[in-house]
Amino acid sequence: MKFENNKSGNGGVLTLNNETKEVGRLTYTIFPEDSKFIISFVLVHPEFEGRGMGKYLVEEAIKFARENNWKVYPHCSYARAVMTRMSDVDDIFLKS
Repeated sequence: MKFENNKSGNGGVLTLNNETKEVGRLTYTIFPEDSKFIISFVLVHPEFEGRGMGKYLVEEAIKFARENNWKVYPHCSYARAVMTRMSDVDDIFLKS
């Protein structure tokens, strides 16, 4: 599995790919003036559901946000549920 981050301006798409195709994607928006990283949407293609791929995308987004000293606001309900269950994100988790 390989992640690819296609950042363009203040937004982007983080994709997770296997050897032959896209497994899923996470879209985001960045507000650099507020040091805020917003997870807008997480999608895992149906044939890959139920294997934790969405969580891997959220974890990769958190890693990217940490590298840039941004706080993470999970607008996506799935990303919010994943982050709520994580114990190591209190330092960057914007809950509102």
